[in-house]
Amino acid sequence: MGARLARARLARARLRGAGRVPYTMSIAERMLIGRLKERDEQAFSEIVRLYGDKVFNLVYRMMGNRHEAEDVAQDVFVTVFKTVDTFRGEAKFSTWLLRIAANHCKNRIKYLARRPTEGGDPEEMQRSIAALDEDHRLLVILRDVEELSYQEIGEITGLAEGTIKSRLHRARMAIKDELDKQTR
Repeated sequence: MGARLARARLARARLRGAGRVPYTMSIAERMLIGRLKERDEQAFSEIVRLYGDKVFNLVYRMMGNRHEAEDVAQDVFVTVFKTVDTFRGEAKFSTWLLRIAANHCKNRIKYLARRPTEGGDPEEMQRSIAALDEDHRLLVILRDVEELSYQEIGEITGLAEGTIKSRLHRARMAIKDELDKQTR
């Protein structure tokens, strides 16, 4: 009777989360992450080797496009290298890494959804942006790629908000015209 009662209490405690065991990193994992925090390139290569397929598979399934997935996966590992100091070790490293990958996917999907051409060729879009004069190109990149506010763009460029909006409109119209020429 006592053993059955103990199992029931344990089951209730698990349901409440009280029986949860905190994650403990292995010594090898802790050492690898420590080397990565010291910006060891071999440690970075090891991280990519260990987790590259897992990250790519997640990203590919979210993006649905191999080319985009390769770009996003590469961005994920660059971000990991730059921000590994923020990893606290309270969860598995792979969990932290895949959260970064998921966030990158969400951001890229939002960016792609806002692009003026639906399903258009990214190279055509890049050529269209490159055809803009330098001032218009800078505004398009700051607003549509970097997603900065008009105020932030104004601080960077020294332009008034109204000027930014009108130049962005002209730049976007020029991109649209250029894309229309390319698709004819």
